Amino acid sequence: MPHRFTIFAMTVVMTLFARLSLAADVIPPENLGRLIATALTHNPEINSSHSRWQMFVSRSRQAGALEDPMFMFKLQNMVAREPFSTSKDPQTAKVIGLTQQIPFWGKRALREEAARHEAESYRWVMEERKLELARMVKESYYQLYSVDNSLEIVEKNLRLLADFKSIAESKYSVGQGVQQDIYKAALEQSKMLEQQIALKQQRRTLEANLNYLLNRPDSTPVGRIADFSLPTLTLSPLQLQNSADENRPQVKSLISLTKKGELSRRLAEKENYPDFNLSLEYMFREESGGDPGYNMFTLGMTFNLPLQRERRQAMAAEASSETTMAQDEVNGLRNSIRYAVNDLLAQMERRRKSVELYRGGIIPQAEQSLASAVISYKVNKVDFLTLLDNRGNLYNYERELYDSLADYMIRLAQLEAVVGMELRESHK
Repeated sequence: MPHRFTIFAMTVVMTLFARLSLAADVIPPENLGRLIATALTHNPEINSSHSRWQMFVSRSRQAGALEDPMFMFKLQNMVAREPFSTSKDPQTAKVIGLTQQIPFWGKRALREEAARHEAESYRWVMEERKLELARMVKESYYQLYSVDNSLEIVEKNLRLLADFKSIAESKYSVGQGVQQDIYKAALEQSKMLEQQIALKQQRRTLEANLNYLLNRPDSTPVGRIADFSLPTLTLSPLQLQNSADENRPQVKSLISLTKKGELSRRLAEKENYPDFNLSLEYMFREESGGDPGYNMFTLGMTFNLPLQRERRQAMAAEASSETTMAQDEVNGLRNSIRYAVNDLLAQMERRRKSVELYRGGIIPQAEQSLASAVISYKVNKVDFLTLLDNRGNLYNYERELYDSLADYMIRLAQLEAVVGMELRESHK
């Protein structure tokens, strides 16, 4: 009895350990929102873009600042025969002074505002990069969904082919079938195994790509992707285009560069006016030769003569070209957005109709056809090739269904990146 109890206890412990190990190996389903948040937090390119934006923000604060004042100290009119004496000549003096450069009125404000708009353009470049990163995470996410479901379909077909092979072997054993049917079933199994190998390799590639986007170790496992329903879009193409004009970071970046170019042009016009240097000097004198040696001071102002017209005209031309270039890029981007919105909506509509057709008609009919073919094959009413054809058709239709579901969501992710906002308010 003690020996049996020990064996029983060990069996229970090993069973519990096996179940706990299996539970530990199960990876929970992935959450798209958390994946995107992780990518936006840890992706080094986003961090680099943020640092670049902060760099230009700091640069904009410098643009409107005055130059440092200059301090001056000199010994003036020293007697060469007695270089260390300051009382031999009444003109000898110790002089200290300050000079400050002051740009013409309005230049500092224009420089600062132009630099601020340039920094703002880099901020929107960073936001555009976030949009692109979120799009790439979504694309990998839904590609994984398609691959995982394709692997399940392959597993189901391997079981089906094993059943077909058993039926063919049974018929052959009683003299009602041919040996070639067994070989055909084995060949189809090999093809399915080849598909399985390719799909597993594709999944590993997608896992590596997702981990790269999230800046995680390559070996980090990626769980299954949960089923979903297709969102229904309620916005018209024109509304989507208007939303893109309001929300797309790249549009805002180019608009900021347009404003920066206009401010640079105005600054170039201001260059036709002089900048000033104000100076103050104070002279310490000593009594010498009857001169009481009163201290003195000097106030002065100098300014440049803006005579180099060619250089200033080139500055204005450069600023005008920058403005025109940015404006043309805005118009080109808006034109590209219009095309992308209409193209993506058309592709999404085609995929939605395909999903409805596969779910509502093609796949149920293919399942019925396969079930009928199995029954008919068992009673020698159809040949084995017909059975395989029906199985192959159902396999292709089921894979097309999940490809269509994934492709719809991928196109939606691309549309969200084009428009610059989430479009998943309602679901069907």
